[in-house]
Order: sequence, then structure tokens, then C-alpha cells
Amino acid sequence: MQRILIVACLMANVCFAARPVIFDTDMGNDIDDAMALAMLHALSDRGECELIGVTLTNAHPAAVPYVRMLNRFYGRSDLPVGAAIKTLKGGAGDGYMTAALRAEPAEPASPAEPAPEVLRRLLSNAREKVVIVQTGFSTNLAALLYSRDGAALAKEKVALVVAMAGNFAEREPEYNVRIDVASAKTVFERWPTIIVFSGFEIGRDLPYPAASIEHDFAYARPHPVADSYRAYKKMPYDRPTWDLTAVLEAVRPEHGYFGRSKPGTVLVEPNGATRFAPGQGDRKYLRLDPSKRAEILEVLGLLASQPPARR
Repeated sequence: MQRILIVACLMANVCFAARPVIFDTDMGNDIDDAMALAMLHALSDRGECELIGVTLTNAHPAAVPYVRMLNRFYGRSDLPVGAAIKTLKGGAGDGYMTAALRAEPAEPASPAEPAPEVLRRLLSNAREKVVIVQTGFSTNLAALLYSRDGAALAKEKVALVVAMAGNFAEREPEYNVRIDVASAKTVFERWPTIIVFSGFEIGRDLPYPAASIEHDFAYARPHPVADSYRAYKKMPYDRPTWDLTAVLEAVRPEHGYFGRSKPGTVLVEPNGATRFAPGQGDRKYLRLDPSKRAEILEVLGLLASQPPARR
């Protein structure tokens, strides 16, 4: 009965307004970025959001072709894809992209615009305020702030940023922050709209089950997401859903899957550790109610494995 109710809720597209979404990602360094992009395509197919573009912070040469391949698989080959503007030490990995691309028909290569330029154009042309899901480094958003009138554009055209970044349970530096500390500090402290953080501890405590990869993606062979998951590590393994949780909160905040902290500020220390200071400010971070784990994991699995509607 619980699963039936969840599926019914998932299919009730008319209840939600379509939110324009930009996905800003370090695709390739971890498998959760690929699954998060699959979720955004599924949510777009359901009419709950409109994915309008993808911008990259991973400068590996396979990143742009891989994102284009995923977009093509899900029926959105015309989506703009912005290339990373610089190579960051420890942040240009290829955990699965080249392996997955080998299984797909080759497409003619074409150059990609720099990500900050794509980001600026998408925001400038947006008919309404956009939600940005940042699941990589803060490089592109910082570049926008540094550009001419970039802060004004962000304030005018961005409704919300949901960032998979930080660690609000321990004082350990989180990867997305640690790789580009200067940009994270700029964005977390100067970005002119609300930022909601899905911290390291959220995705860590919601591991995606390997059984879903083996069974729920079998409708297509090859399947680029399932093949990527298998290429990333030896199966079977459960992987934290860091980036998936950011997508879920960005598109469905009204569902109350997660709690939120009181508002405050997020400070970035020199080593990349994040520190939340409650009080003045419009930053919040997510909290997980253990009693909702099963529900959230089922929703994440249903969305990540949903077959393309427009393939």
C-alpha cells in the first residue's frame, strides 16, 4: 500500500508547477552526478521541472560528450551543455564516462561554450526565476558573480540554489568545497539569493541500493546510467545519494522529505571545512529524519530509474 501511494503521488504532475532548472555538476568524479541528471530528466518528463541546461565544473575531455550522451538517451539532445573553464587538481576524474561512451554510438564532436557563458545566457533568457542545482564545485557560480553585472543577474533571475556541499555533522572538509575553496567561499558568503545545502551527511545516510541498478534499469541495454554505475566500482555496492538528494529538494521542497535548519550563514574555513552560524542570513542546510529513509530511498530509486518518455 505504501508503494502504491508513493507512485500515485509521483504521477500527480498537475499538482506541481514546472520549475526551470540548471544542473551545475562535476560529472565524472562520482556516479551520483549521473544519477542526479537522470532524475532531472525524469522530473522534467513528469512536468515537475524543466531542465534548461547543464554546466560542468569537471574539465575532463569526456565530460561534455558524456553529458550530451545522457541528454540524448533521455530525449533532450538539444540541451545546452557548458564546458568547465579550468582544470582543478583532484577534480577532473573519469570514474565511468569513457567506459560508458564506448557502449554508445559515436556522435560528431562539437565544441562546447564555457560554462559561465552558458549559465549567463540561460539566466538572461529565462522567462521566470530559475532553480540552480549545484552538485560540483562552486567555480561557475563564482565566475558569474565576478563577471560584469553577474550578481545583479543572479539576484534577478535565480529563485534558489540547492547545493550538495559542506558537512554540517562533522568538521571534516567536504569534497566539493575542498577542491575549490576560494570559489566556495565566494558563493556561500556572497551569493545574493537563498542557498539550501544538502550536506555530506545527508547522502551518506541514504545509500542507493545496488539491487536497483541490477533490476530497475533493465528496460534498456545498454543503459548509460546503469553501465556507468557498474564501471565506477565493482558490483554490487551501495553508493551514497549525495547529488540525488539535492535534486529532490530543489524540485520538490513542498513534499517535506527533509527538514531544514534555521536560517543563518555558512562560512568556509581555509581547509574547506564549513561552519554554520545561525542568525542573520538566508542559508539553510537539510536535516534527515531517520523515519523517512525508506520513503526517500524509494522515491530516489523510482525517479533515477524511470524510463525516458521522449526517447
